[in-house]
Amino acid sequence: MSALLAFSGVTKRYGQGTAAFQALQGVDLIVEEGDFVAVMGPSGSGKSTVMNIIGCLDIPTSGNYRFRDVSVEKLSRNERALLRRHFLGFVFQGFNLLARTSAQENVELPLLYRGEPADVRAAAARRALAQVGLAGWEHHTPAELSGGQQQRVAIARAIVTNPTLLLADEPTGNLDTRRSHEIMELLVSLNRDSGITILMVTHEEEMAAYARRTVHFVDGKVARDESVRDAGRERSDAVE
Repeated sequence: MSALLAFSGVTKRYGQGTAAFQALQGVDLIVEEGDFVAVMGPSGSGKSTVMNIIGCLDIPTSGNYRFRDVSVEKLSRNERALLRRHFLGFVFQGFNLLARTSAQENVELPLLYRGEPADVRAAAARRALAQVGLAGWEHHTPAELSGGQQQRVAIARAIVTNPTLLLADEPTGNLDTRRSHEIMELLVSLNRDSGITILMVTHEEEMAAYARRTVHFVDGKVARDESVRDAGRERSDAVE
């Protein structure tokens, strides 16, 4: 595998003077194409800041962030938005679905922002929903879906653009144990079968065990970086 993204000496400071908070303190991190990385750490450790910078929602105070060998912090706001739109997918703990909108219409949204024609959007959304196991549920609204199904719709929305990188922020945080494992199995399959690189923030060791690699943050620094190849597949076998 080759490097998809790399941090070199990345720092992030919020505020000024005595009120300043150093969220990241010289982070070095490489994520390879096709990897599945779980990001862990206590509150205030810097893990969310890392994800925001990777997701082009924020920029470093100093240091270098490269995505496919492009220095992201040197891009304009519009260029970073284009990078998000064409290379990144996002999954959140709270699903973030439009309440009065069907599953298919929710999944179509990123393609609508791209200006894709209606027939192209509809076909792509149906494919994405089938990919997450929701064929036949296209016209159901979020209120008609379980929490696990809603998160599947959110994942379909994230992958409908065929992203290179999927960023998942506590994707099982609002789910019970059974649904959590189902969602993790789905993420493993997307990583393994579709080759999507995944970075997932989680506070649950059991969910992190599905990843191929776990990066632990403490006080704005990488405290441990542990790689366990095929961990997701082995965890899947254990659950079965």
